[in-house]
Amino acid sequence: MDVDPRHYNHVAINDNDIHNIVLSYLVHNCYKESVESFVASTGMKQPADCLEDMEKRKRIFHCAVEGNALRAIELTEQLAPDLLEKNKELHFDLLSLHFVELVCSKKCTEALEFAQNQLTPFGKVEKYVSKLEDFMALLAYEEPEKSPMFNLLSLDYRQQVADSLNRAVLEHSNLPNYTAMERLIQQTTVVRQCISEENAKNGPPTFSLKDFIRS
Repeated sequence: MDVDPRHYNHVAINDNDIHNIVLSYLVHNCYKESVESFVASTGMKQPADCLEDMEKRKRIFHCAVEGNALRAIELTEQLAPDLLEKNKELHFDLLSLHFVELVCSKKCTEALEFAQNQLTPFGKVEKYVSKLEDFMALLAYEEPEKSPMFNLLSLDYRQQVADSLNRAVLEHSNLPNYTAMERLIQQTTVVRQCISEENAKNGPPTFSLKDFIRS
């Protein structure tokens, strides 16, 4: 049978562990003001160069989300000089964000020139060919937001690229690129799914993280 939620009450949790998990999440996502308030209220020691690093990553993240990809690239090269040179896929994604902004601004000639100069060289590598074709296809539509590739113009796509960039910058700085909270949720989900599969013959409901959090 599944674990009775009441059993959790007998497991002791150290407050410092909880504080570290929360702080890890706030630092990872560049919530500077929240970090300052949390550290002050809990009496925790603030990580070295934490605030300065967060401010820089926050600017990079926001530039990417807002579609100002060239500025995001510039700031990234200042903070992590060789990152994009080594991570070609991330570099391509950032350049593609700028291409999309040109297309959305109806600057098709400029977009085509940018693609030829900056994106086309990536086409020599097989894994970029399909993505490159999708981006170039946007030029064929009067209303690209209604094209089959509309997701490439979405805020979700920009946030996805920005999140990948943030993780890459953290890893470049020898910092965890996932928060402790994310790891705990991933581990919890995997363990509970395994338990559900083991007990499948007894017919328990499929594990749902959403329901688990509410329990």
